[in-house]
Amino acid sequence: MRNPIGLLLAVVVAAVVIAGVWFWSASPRTDAAPQTVAARPADPLPPAAAKSAAKDDVETTAAVSQQAAAAPAPASAPAPAAAPMRAKSTCANPDALGVSRTVVIDTTAGPGFGFLQYKQFDFLADKEVVLTFDDGPWPTTPAVLKALADECTKGLFFPIGLHTTYHPEILKQVAAAGHTIGSHTWSHAHLDSKKLTEQQAKDEIEKGFSAVKMALGTAPSPFFRFPALAHTQATLAHLASRNIAMFSVDVDSLDFKSSSPDQVIQTVMTKLEKQGKGIILMHDLQKHTAQALPTLLRRLKSGGYKVVQMKAKEPLETLPEYDALLVKDMKVPTVSARPLSSVVRTVSQQ
Repeated sequence: MRNPIGLLLAVVVAAVVIAGVWFWSASPRTDAAPQTVAARPADPLPPAAAKSAAKDDVETTAAVSQQAAAAPAPASAPAPAAAPMRAKSTCANPDALGVSRTVVIDTTAGPGFGFLQYKQFDFLADKEVVLTFDDGPWPTTPAVLKALADECTKGLFFPIGLHTTYHPEILKQVAAAGHTIGSHTWSHAHLDSKKLTEQQAKDEIEKGFSAVKMALGTAPSPFFRFPALAHTQATLAHLASRNIAMFSVDVDSLDFKSSSPDQVIQTVMTKLEKQGKGIILMHDLQKHTAQALPTLLRRLKSGGYKVVQMKAKEPLETLPEYDALLVKDMKVPTVSARPLSSVVRTVSQQ
């Protein structure tokens, strides 16, 4: 029979050895490879620079992006990765006039643009123009859209509400081409007329916007131009209360009384050469304007002029009572999102 004391000692020694091995394997290794920077959680970003105390009503988005792209890399930065490929231009014209700059307008409190009446916001640089068109949509509008598309450039359209009920499909073409759309009242009434009450003038403004919304199926931009540029203090106050920007003009094409396309071109270019820049007023309703536009755009290009597109920071929220009033007056349902081809389909044609 074995010695019980010796057996007990052997068991104790074995237990101590096993415990030591377990403790050593469970302890953290001090010689483990250091964690790489890539494996560590990202450090929090530094706080953003303080915002400028004064904020212009015109936010030049293109200029901001150019500044960011041009910022030099730190001296200690590693070799930069290959720059992402730029999206190919959809413009088929390599010598197109194009759009040189896009600006976003904060329409809070109803800022005014166009030095003929509003002097506060001079945001255009020398040789910059904004192309604006009033009184559409009309059967002449598609010719205007084609001229703009051929030069890969954009305009700002101020349609008449009543006209949008005649040609909603044409207004949809304007939107589909990427142009900015505001409003030009319901019936082109002169809002400074003594024949109109303040309420009637307000109705002209609001019903016009609701008509544009009804035709498009989406809210227009809060951009407005007075017919004949005629306003009152009450209508100015109303637009300001609705945060709708007001548009006047720098260069009037006078196309509504021009006798030929050449006269439209001459009027615009002569005034531009004198003023150097500006918001150009034209009418897509005018046949001579549609005919003049291809040549006029080429003249702008050859003269070193650049087009600026204006967009709104936020769409306009139309007033429900005017939306409902328009639907009732027109005796039609609210605009359908269905395309024409899904409603009307040719099954036989000779």
